[in-house]
Amino acid sequence: MRRWTTQGTWAIASAAFLAGAVSVQAQELRNGPGGELPLALPRVERGIRIDGLLDEPQWANAVRLQGVQQLPDFGAEPTQRGDFLLAHDGQYLYLGCIMYETDPSLIRITTLQRDVSPYTTDTCGMRLDSYNDEENSLVFVTTPASVRTDWQFANDASGAPNQAWDTYWDAEGRLTDFGWAAEVRVPFSSMGYQVVDGRVVMGFSVTRTMVRNAESIVHPAIRPDWGPGGVAKPTQMRKMILTGLDDPEKPMYVTPYVLGGGGLTNSLDATATSYDRDTQRVTEIGGDLRYALTRNLNLDLTVNTDFAQVEADNQQVNLTRFSLFFPEQRSFFQERSGIFEVSLGSNERLFHSRRIGLVAGQQIPIYGGARVVGRLGDWDVGFLNMQAGEEGLTPSENLGVARLRRRFLNDASYLGGIVTSRLGADGSSNVLYGTDASVRVFGNDYLSVNWSQTFDDAEMGPVDFFDRSLMRVNWQRRGTDGPTYEGTLTRAGAAFEPGMGFLRRRDYTRGFGTVGYGWRPGAGSAINRYGFSFDGDFVRRNPDDSMESGSYGISGSLQTRGGQQLRGNITRSYEDLRRPLLLSSDASVPIGDYWFTDGHLSYSPNSGGIFRPSGGVTVGQFYDGNRVSFTFTPAWSVSRYARLSTTYEFNRIDFSSRNVTFTSHILRARTEFTFSTKTSFSAFVQYNSNQNLVAVNARFRWNPREGTDLYIVWNESLNSDRFSLSPVPPLTQERAVLVKYSHSLTLGL
Repeated sequence: MRRWTTQGTWAIASAAFLAGAVSVQAQELRNGPGGELPLALPRVERGIRIDGLLDEPQWANAVRLQGVQQLPDFGAEPTQRGDFLLAHDGQYLYLGCIMYETDPSLIRITTLQRDVSPYTTDTCGMRLDSYNDEENSLVFVTTPASVRTDWQFANDASGAPNQAWDTYWDAEGRLTDFGWAAEVRVPFSSMGYQVVDGRVVMGFSVTRTMVRNAESIVHPAIRPDWGPGGVAKPTQMRKMILTGLDDPEKPMYVTPYVLGGGGLTNSLDATATSYDRDTQRVTEIGGDLRYALTRNLNLDLTVNTDFAQVEADNQQVNLTRFSLFFPEQRSFFQERSGIFEVSLGSNERLFHSRRIGLVAGQQIPIYGGARVVGRLGDWDVGFLNMQAGEEGLTPSENLGVARLRRRFLNDASYLGGIVTSRLGADGSSNVLYGTDASVRVFGNDYLSVNWSQTFDDAEMGPVDFFDRSLMRVNWQRRGTDGPTYEGTLTRAGAAFEPGMGFLRRRDYTRGFGTVGYGWRPGAGSAINRYGFSFDGDFVRRNPDDSMESGSYGISGSLQTRGGQQLRGNITRSYEDLRRPLLLSSDASVPIGDYWFTDGHLSYSPNSGGIFRPSGGVTVGQFYDGNRVSFTFTPAWSVSRYARLSTTYEFNRIDFSSRNVTFTSHILRARTEFTFSTKTSFSAFVQYNSNQNLVAVNARFRWNPREGTDLYIVWNESLNSDRFSLSPVPPLTQERAVLVKYSHSLTLGL
């Protein structure tokens, strides 16, 4: 049995951290994508009230900008005029939106829900690369009804945004006789920044969406080639220069909470002849603290951490041999979470924060922890350490991660390193360390390299270098238009075990490649964009170099001027099963090797429509059987106060040669009532026929201001097929009813 001592590794990480603290990066002043020169942002006097009126005299001294169409006709004049005003007063960055509309009745307000997608309702907003690192960006968007959306993007917005992140800022919108207007105020302490030679350089873009005709307006002139996240790409933003920022107040936010409630669990007794009911009562207090160590480095502390406000995970049917991935939704882990991300492709990664405080979907008590994220000189830095309690067979554990990353070679490339540790009170240990790099080789072509190793106390006997390592090389042309291509080669050894990561396979070598082309017919066409690609994938077992999985196929897509999308693919797959694939208690796929072919077609409507029916169907072979699957998801914005959505997922697989059939149904129904931008109620009901389970998650939230919340949460799991089991279980399997109140106190230090 091998043990690993972490002190040396953490000492190396700390030394690199301190070395980064004394290095300050020169702030670059390149032009914007349309040749726009850097913008000198004026400082104005304080006194702007955030009421959506823009009637203060300070707005007369703001910079006034206009945008161009990004969609549907890039570079064209907007169909409706819109003015963006930018200024700062030393403490806050201000955005004013004056959005003209020839027919104000056409302005669309579909919801009052916080963090709504900017493409589902009329919006205006800004995206900021506040550190000028060409890597991370922040999104601040509002609507005519004052709804606030704040997101984070990492990796130059080449992936999905972190929608669970929230910070302190204000916005107010209102309808007017000329259309609508809005004011946005973001404290510099909420975004972080760097001062070099007395000035601050940030990247920025400003946007407007009009969802009735799927039109989006942007400044600077960022092309649509990058997809929906293109307006948030730091490498495509225009630079702005700020001077005269006040010395930061270093605010401290202290957020205590109190929680009370109870619940019950029904489980089989030791004789398996009846059910025992375990009733619990809970009363807890705890809290979080956030402190700005510097203008670009934040410290978060948590004591007796609670996650009662987290929404329920979506029920899923697993038709593969591998674990399902669930995203992180807990707010404590959201602040610049992209710093910690080391992606291995798809959803696989070296660090996944859901490995903290959750085991098999069940919560583990967390005594407390600390988190430091931000930027020091040339370095993105992230440190996290949490102490989890003992629960069942899981021992008390200390869990840590250290992440460092810095730009090098050019403004769109970085080199980074990561260390994670999982140390149990029973002597168990797992440590990972690794390095990664992403290099823009030329144009939109990027080379990414990963290498990492793990050390685990469960290792038996000697383990060589390659057995404990993962190596990955990826070459990709980013973007959606013109020629597109990507190739990846990955090898993971038998002893590579990322104790705080997410990895579906072990001891394998994988190759993946895709080539395609996308083009836009131009103005006047009913089609906005076409695209197609050819894909190939293989996975081989390292011990005997045998093929484990493989696939190849063709896919295509088109998007209309109105925002509808149609996608399809045909795939030929190979699987070599060395153990049965269990679909349910009475349906499985036996050991053997299989070739099978299927096709998939999906449709999604304009995301800003009042009624939005989307769906998809998969038909074809499945191992030695035949499969029919379809998903139908209608969504209806009844008014700005109510939204209804339902998802029905059906799978039927017939193994006629073996007289076996597998059928599953998943039904999700979500109702959201937003009485105002401060008060909401949501109910989420799910049915999974494969597990004979009905899950109910209902949540009332009162959020009068950022940091102050009242939650009332009801979770219930019901047995939907009780009388097929012996002994017959109670109707309720689990229940929890909780009330939580937290109140943030702001202390200026």
